Amino acid sequence: MAQNPFDDDNGRFYALVNGEEQHSLWPTFKPVPTGWSIAYGAPGGKPRQEVLDWIDEHWTDIRPKSLRDHIARSEAQAGLN
Repeated sequence: MAQNPFDDDNGRFYALVNGEEQHSLWPTFKPVPTGWSIAYGAPGGKPRQEVLDWIDEHWTDIRPKSLRDHIARSEAQAGLN
């Protein structure tokens, strides 16, 4: 059975980020998907666990940015009333 490339402890990876500030582990041999950019690991990638640790450290609020912004606007409006 083929191994999942995302589980390869010997692979090289990037941390990707999209416009909603969501993060993803991504193997370097796969093209970066549209809408995502490399936030960590360029140019040649980093070990899997190092990238996962970076994601854990930097992605502290897993809610999409649009939701966080909406909540902040709602709270600000409620404070004005």
